[in-house]
Amino acid sequence: MLAEMILLYIIIFIYGIVIGSFANVLICRLPEHENIVTEHSHCTSCGHRLKWYDLVPLFSWMFLRGQCRYCKARISAQYPVIEAVNGFGYVLIFIFNGLNLSSILYALCFSVLTAITVIDWRTYEIPAGLNITILILGAVHLSLDYGNFSYYLIGMVSVSGFLLILYIVTGGRGIGGGDIKLMASAGLLLGWKHIILALVIGCIAGSVVHLTLMKIRKKGRVLAFGPYLSTGIFTAMLFGDKLIDWYIGLLF
Repeated sequence: MLAEMILLYIIIFIYGIVIGSFANVLICRLPEHENIVTEHSHCTSCGHRLKWYDLVPLFSWMFLRGQCRYCKARISAQYPVIEAVNGFGYVLIFIFNGLNLSSILYALCFSVLTAITVIDWRTYEIPAGLNITILILGAVHLSLDYGNFSYYLIGMVSVSGFLLILYIVTGGRGIGGGDIKLMASAGLLLGWKHIILALVIGCIAGSVVHLTLMKIRKKGRVLAFGPYLSTGIFTAMLFGDKLIDWYIGLLF
């Protein structure tokens, strides 16, 4: 039984690093408005079209020692890191949520959140297509748990509505439109209790990390909020029920 579970999680990890490879495509191409479907993978230095054996997740980068096979230019460590993070993220989701359809939706959402985290950190923008993808995952999740549709519909507007008011009051200086859409989409996927938890965790993480960066690296006051919201969403996916029960237990 143990051996079967280990094999299963290895398979899940492999799926994770493969989809993580596609997350790298999103990270590299969406900010440049490049086609993510029809354009072939190529070296960003010499432009050489890459073969299939140059694109094996994790292993190609290690085998090539982080260099292009053709021009010997350095290949960013981002590629194996994102693939590995996505693989381990998938395993954690299935460990904590079990082998079910919800875990599959959460795993796919995690890949999108990974892309959002890197893109927003670099560009201060969240591509609309990524938020739409999470929205679609949320709609699928709603269809699977239609008896609780109000829980998810309230989740879609509870946090995003609050952020929209903040956006209007501050004239767009307090929050970005992409963050509002992210929380609306994720709220439909998670439901209102979990998305509120995600916001709280995201705000705490953002405050601690950004204040530290302001002190140590002299960062400005403007921050990319997407990575911290994504952290909150992922945490709510893994530990949402336990954290909510723990908090309610403190009150009652």
